[in-house]
Amino acid sequence: MKTLMMSTALTLAAVSAQAQEIGVAMAQYDNNFLTILRHGIEDGGKAAGVNLQFEDAQNDIPRQLSQIQNFISSGVDAIIVVAVDSDSIPQMDRMATAAGIPIVNINREPPHVDKLGPLEAFVGSRETDAGTIQAREACRMVREKIGEGENARGAILAGDLFIQAGRVRTETVQDFVKTPECDFVEIIDTQVGDWSRSKANDLVSNWLSAGIKLDVIFANNDEMAIGAAQALKMAGVSQEDVVIAGVDATPDALMGIRSGDVDLTVFQDAAGQGRLGAEIAAKMARGEAFEQVSYIPFELVTASNLAEYLSR
Repeated sequence: MKTLMMSTALTLAAVSAQAQEIGVAMAQYDNNFLTILRHGIEDGGKAAGVNLQFEDAQNDIPRQLSQIQNFISSGVDAIIVVAVDSDSIPQMDRMATAAGIPIVNINREPPHVDKLGPLEAFVGSRETDAGTIQAREACRMVREKIGEGENARGAILAGDLFIQAGRVRTETVQDFVKTPECDFVEIIDTQVGDWSRSKANDLVSNWLSAGIKLDVIFANNDEMAIGAAQALKMAGVSQEDVVIAGVDATPDALMGIRSGDVDLTVFQDAAGQGRLGAEIAAKMARGEAFEQVSYIPFELVTASNLAEYLSR
């Protein structure tokens, strides 16, 4: 028994010494939030003393699957994935674990998060919390603006409904406006803005051109919230008339709150997710104990606590 334990310890030590290469498959580089997350992965990898090989899937599922296969073929010690599509995560996890390679999904929650295998891990935030926090505060702001007994009209700018975050944030807002806290808000339209500032600008411009008057816009992310604010400004609509809510608390959104263009956002710790994901991947590659599922809480950001987030 002692010989076996010594052999196991020596094996783990050898793995620890050699586990230097981690492949990182990013959904895309051209995204402000994911850029922050990628920098967090870089910081976490540096702190853990591992080498990171980054690949950009350019939001293309087959490309990302091919990148995972290339990582496997090259013999990396672990893989980190920020998935293009949440539904493709099980396939990528199976590919990696069949090769005996640990895999960590960051931000995009696996559909099987409650049944992860021994070589799988997830780091992210609970998307239902993002939708609930956003909707509760936006509805409170709308009620304060229009007064008791009045009804309001709202719209939702959804991200990508193939991604769990887009689906869940949208569904959570739709459910929340049916509760007593927000049942005075009628959602008159929901459109997919693909997380894009420019596409959100176009969608809101179309609503305004069609004569649709809105009291609140729920955007699944900050880029779309900023695009909505830009469209309102171009149309001469006062920011005082429409509550605009985002998610992520990106630097641009924080500046938007400071200028009054955006009313609120929900802080998602992209850098923290990235750092923790890289740390866990390094532990898995070295055969060390690790936390299989880690949730980092969302936090409400408004003008009243903006200074705290600007200083981060």
